[in-house]
Amino acid sequence: MNRISKFLGSAGVFALSALAAQPALAAGTASGTTITNTVTVNYQVGGVAQTATSASNTVTVDRKISLTVAEVGTTTTQVSPGQTNAVTAFTVTNSSNATLDFALSAVQAGATAVHGNPDTFDATNVRVFVDTNSNGSFDSGTDQQVAYLDELAADQSRTVFVVSDIPLGQVTGDVAAVTLTATAREGGTAASQGAALTETNTGTTNEANPTFVDTVFADGAGASDAARDAAYSATDDYTVLAALLTILKSSKVVTDPFNGTTNPKAIPGATIEYCISIANAAGAATATAVSIVDPLPTNVSYDSGFGIFVNGTVTSGACNADGSAGGSYDSGTTTVSGTLSDIAAGQERTMRFRATVN
Repeated sequence: MNRISKFLGSAGVFALSALAAQPALAAGTASGTTITNTVTVNYQVGGVAQTATSASNTVTVDRKISLTVAEVGTTTTQVSPGQTNAVTAFTVTNSSNATLDFALSAVQAGATAVHGNPDTFDATNVRVFVDTNSNGSFDSGTDQQVAYLDELAADQSRTVFVVSDIPLGQVTGDVAAVTLTATAREGGTAASQGAALTETNTGTTNEANPTFVDTVFADGAGASDAARDAAYSATDDYTVLAALLTILKSSKVVTDPFNGTTNPKAIPGATIEYCISIANAAGAATATAVSIVDPLPTNVSYDSGFGIFVNGTVTSGACNADGSAGGSYDSGTTTVSGTLSDIAAGQERTMRFRATVN
């Protein structure tokens, strides 16, 4: 204990008063701040007021290292197979009482369950960006890829984005969890990551050196780190929502040269109507830019008089005679092709055309 006293004269009536300490911030009084407390004693001798006397004590505030990392939002990040630059966001808050740098590391979370679902695959090309323009959204080409947060002041927060690519071939319900860890480091030099911190415990340093500042780790335990280790971690995840398409190609003979439309047979000269139906499963992601390419075999010839109809419907598993004219035929490759409108979950669309048996 740092104590400074002054001898008082004969015993008498006295009063004590103290000066108020400086107001505290949410993170606490700043490291290195000197707190001076002065006591004043008034007294009397023989009923006569004597000259007041006082004594002071000065304490230097030590450095408390504390931080948090938190997922932005409370739900998983929905992604598609093959998606690039899938973004999940975190906030890093410096709850220390000093300006610090914070090293950043994003790693796969392994089998850790997040949002109720276990991790089942690894994202690729995992990178960390800082929200350079502080708008809360990832802006490619604007937000800066970083390895650390530079000179984050006490009580300040920054948004950090973990940006990853999703492998092609993942299916609905696949989950990739990523953990972001921030580790406090020395601050004080802009544009340069500070040195690793060391906790100190020198005892009653204010007695020997009132200006000495101890460093105390006061952080809690995060998703993958321990308490009082100058680090904090949080986990978020990507959940795949894919389209699940079922494709069926059917045919029917609509006419032949001898039977006409009455019970026609697939003989030379007969006309066959082909229907390609594409259905998307319930609960799946919407399939977009659905393109159909159908090369015709050499023993049939495309019926240009009938044309191609796209975006038709299906009833009880059978293609309806509907849809709108569209698609194209390439005579050089004898290929019929067409593009369907987006197919939402639970929807089915068709493309129809006809050919003649050679």
